[in-house]
Amino acid sequence: MEFVSYDVVVCGAGTAGVAAAVAAARQGMKTIIVEKQCLLGGLATSGLIYVYLPLCDGYGKQILYGIAEEMLIRSVEYGPFDVPEKWGGPKGAYSGVSDKRYQCCFSPAGFNLTLDKMLSEANVDLLLDTMIIDAETEDDCLAAVTVINSSGRTKITGKCFIDTTGSAQVVQLAGGKIHRSENFITPWFIEMSEKPDFFHFTDNLHVQCEGAVSDKFKYEYRDSGDFVTTFVRKSWELIRRRYDDIPDLDRKKNYPVHLSAMPQLRKIGAINALYTLDDADHCKRFEDSIGLAPDWRKPDTPWDIPYRALVPQDIKNVLAAGRCMGALNEAWEVFRVIPTAVMTGEAAGLAASIAVKDCVTPADIDFTKLKKLLDKEDEVC
Repeated sequence: MEFVSYDVVVCGAGTAGVAAAVAAARQGMKTIIVEKQCLLGGLATSGLIYVYLPLCDGYGKQILYGIAEEMLIRSVEYGPFDVPEKWGGPKGAYSGVSDKRYQCCFSPAGFNLTLDKMLSEANVDLLLDTMIIDAETEDDCLAAVTVINSSGRTKITGKCFIDTTGSAQVVQLAGGKIHRSENFITPWFIEMSEKPDFFHFTDNLHVQCEGAVSDKFKYEYRDSGDFVTTFVRKSWELIRRRYDDIPDLDRKKNYPVHLSAMPQLRKIGAINALYTLDDADHCKRFEDSIGLAPDWRKPDTPWDIPYRALVPQDIKNVLAAGRCMGALNEAWEVFRVIPTAVMTGEAAGLAASIAVKDCVTPADIDFTKLKKLLDKEDEVC
């Protein structure tokens, strides 16, 4: 078996993972990011989610900065959309979504190219088409992950690991406790249609959604080998029903173009963190705050994010960010989307760099150092 060693090992190359890897590498860490697919961005790209949700609170105040803002601005580089004029975009900008909030749509394929450019610019090593199959622990610390690809098995050792798998897979493999949740079958897909009725892409090409957020389409996640297969096939069934109802003569003008390349599970696994956020934490303020998270669904008071929500209770040298950070129920709904995934990913990457430099665990870093780096990133944007 081949052995390689890094300062920071990021597991999962969704938007949180890319942000974590870029943040760590910019601090001088030798960094690698491992991804099981051949696309970067996770649900944002291979999941066709298509919308970079707001960086503002809905009342006209921007509350997310740093890499979260950098990534939003760069997400439109290879596509037909722009950042809204109100938020610094060109005059007459077409954002693909309401410009009342600091948000925009993007081309999923184009966003992938941008994310790859960001990793290249930061000199992050990347492994695609690579599955994480095992985790090795020593004294409650994660010492290495074993991965497999066409070259065979490789053991990757690291001084600090960041779980951005979206499912908390690495923490679970290392023996950490995981929280589960229900998911709704609401597949997003790209279609050709005479009458676009969801997110408009071009004249007749757009992103469509089937299903609804209701108990009829709710599925409780379970650790079973056939769960993902069942979930995805039920998604396909919903899409088929849409086209089965179209008369034969109209099917030449109304048809699916591209389906998600990954299961569109929004909430799979969240770590049991030093502090796991829940509904009662809305409007609460924390001394170890790493920033604020807007509610993407409506104007509302933002959520404060404690650094402890990124630190698992069970494993000492691991951080988690994005959809698998410590958050439950409504808090999980708020924190699972792109902007907050990127923000928590950046915070995890910076925290990992401090832990490595100071030879401490993530739980024991000097928080004032992390706060200083986060404040500096906010000033950049």
